[in-house]
Amino acid sequence: MLAASPAIAIAAEPAIAIPAPAMDEPTKLASETAVFAGGCFWGVQGVFQHVKGVTNAVSGYAGGTGETANYKTVSGGSTGHAESVEVTFNPQEISYGRLLQIFFSVAHNPTQLNYQGPDHGTQYRSAIFASSQSQADVAAAYIAQLDKTGLFHTPIVTKISTLQGFYPAEKYHQDFLTLNPSYPYIVYNDLPKIDNLKVMFPADFRANPVLVSKAKS
Repeated sequence: MLAASPAIAIAAEPAIAIPAPAMDEPTKLASETAVFAGGCFWGVQGVFQHVKGVTNAVSGYAGGTGETANYKTVSGGSTGHAESVEVTFNPQEISYGRLLQIFFSVAHNPTQLNYQGPDHGTQYRSAIFASSQSQADVAAAYIAQLDKTGLFHTPIVTKISTLQGFYPAEKYHQDFLTLNPSYPYIVYNDLPKIDNLKVMFPADFRANPVLVSKAKS
């Protein structure tokens, strides 16, 4: 992911217009977290940082143990971890279901098994790590709903599991898209996702991203 190679010349796939979830999560909370994995965390983080109602989006690792939660080890593909993003959001401004819609529509391609674009390995798998049974139920119902629409040419392979732990990635991975807009990987694979978010979810888009470096401690 960090090294330049001919593979990064593969541009991000077009976003797919999909319906909103028929079932959403009822909540009266002022703040909630959701963890999504959809390939390289740079682009997934970048997308959610541009979503209104998101108060923080942190790149990291989920699915494995704390002992192996570092980039070098996770890159080997045998830790159980997936590159993930922990999204903190205000459910009064944006629902969990709406975040799922953005995740499946513009943040990644949910039909690619254990890879995403030029990145291959289980660490780049499509996954949802639910922090509650309510999140798991909404996500499962939405995947079933989307598969029935036929909008995706092949079945969605996103796996839903219970969040056992989220481990923030190294500092140099945080806010990578914003800090490195001319980096070839970002230009070809991730900036198109931001453009798609702006076009397809204009009411949810904000031009100025919420950055980890600016988050309140």
